[in-house]
Amino acid sequence: MNDKIEAQTAKPHLRRVLSLWDLIFYGIVLIQPIAAVGLFGVASKVSGGHMSTTLLIAMVGMILTAISYGRMASLYPSAGSAYTYVGKGLNPYFGFMAGWAMFLDYLIVPVINTIYACLTLQRLVPSIPFVIWVILFVLFITFLNLRGIRTMARSNELMLLVMCLVILAFIVLGIHYVFHDRGWSGLLSYKPFYDPKTFNLGAVMTATSFAALTYIGFDGVTTLAEDVKNPKRNMLLAPILVCLFTGLFSILQIYLAQRIWPDYNSFPNLETAFFDVAEKVGGRLLFNAIAVILFIACLGSGLAGQVGAARLLFGMGRDGVIPGKIFSHLDKKRGTPTYNLIIMGALTIIGSLLLSYQGSAELLNFGAFIAFMAVNIATFRQFFFLRKAGEKRRIFYDAILPVSGFVVCFLIWISLPAAAKLIGGIWFLLGFIYLVIRTRGLKQKPVILNFKDS
Repeated sequence: MNDKIEAQTAKPHLRRVLSLWDLIFYGIVLIQPIAAVGLFGVASKVSGGHMSTTLLIAMVGMILTAISYGRMASLYPSAGSAYTYVGKGLNPYFGFMAGWAMFLDYLIVPVINTIYACLTLQRLVPSIPFVIWVILFVLFITFLNLRGIRTMARSNELMLLVMCLVILAFIVLGIHYVFHDRGWSGLLSYKPFYDPKTFNLGAVMTATSFAALTYIGFDGVTTLAEDVKNPKRNMLLAPILVCLFTGLFSILQIYLAQRIWPDYNSFPNLETAFFDVAEKVGGRLLFNAIAVILFIACLGSGLAGQVGAARLLFGMGRDGVIPGKIFSHLDKKRGTPTYNLIIMGALTIIGSLLLSYQGSAELLNFGAFIAFMAVNIATFRQFFFLRKAGEKRRIFYDAILPVSGFVVCFLIWISLPAAAKLIGGIWFLLGFIYLVIRTRGLKQKPVILNFKDS
């Protein structure tokens, strides 16, 4: 009888129903299996034809970082965010700065998706100027979000299936094209990874700091830590396997593209170079198919990114981080942060016209890799120095892996172009000044940047 009463009065709690494969699928949908396609032309040019190498280097850094994320997620299963891991593993002030770096990414995501969507539209309808496409695209996504219309593009299984089918078609046609043209010697080559005539380590690392955008979003699986079965095991494996799958699948796509079009100096259009590679092996049909799936992916990400940033601004306004009169306003009928959506729309137009696709991607990576480095260091401190009484210190697992993750991420971050580091540095400095003011000279605990509902 007492057991029945206790069961009835127990607090409601989340049920752990998600399997390891559920997490992996969710992570792949978040990153998208075509993530590297849009980076191909620029990364190939900057790296001197070594984009496959850049993806391999970035994959090593991301897998090491994924281990850190997984371990922290299993320790703090309700957190699911870098700022919390850093705040717990290091201190709240570092946690705030990690959150501030993430905030920059929220502002940049709609910009980068707008730029690439409009570059795609311009390839399909070149008679309309880029600036017109930007204004029309941003007005469209802002209108949809103001109306409360939500896109399911990032979690839609059908869209993921279509992407995979189109890319698989490219892979099959690409293999046939290269083999028919140059045989086994053309199909199997080390030159996409190392061509002594053009290899330059500095150029490769600079390109890696751009191509690493392929993996951004893998940490999204940690937000499901409260819903997964056996979180200690699955929250560690899922981010690693997502990064591994993304890396290997992306390297295969880019390797073939490099073998199909080895002269990276002859692309008709650098930002949309993969379209031309696809047309070479599959005609105008494959060109259009690649363009359409990339546009739809950008549309879905742009919609989700804009509303995510607007919600984050709303949360900050509600919590008093920024002026609440404007930023905490909600439309009474639809419950949408109307003012914030309009502000984000204006910022997206300005950012899309001032920044290049490469520049916006590198600025996004500036914030992301600061968070990655901080999580690796937080993991090192948490498990090597703050371990529970009686737990053995494991040099390789608790020290070498997270420190190695930090080092690889630092090498990628330090290789970012000066412009990205300058703009990102100014943003980071503003965050630090704000932190000092809000905490009265670091004497009070910092305000928490809540990313949970964004």
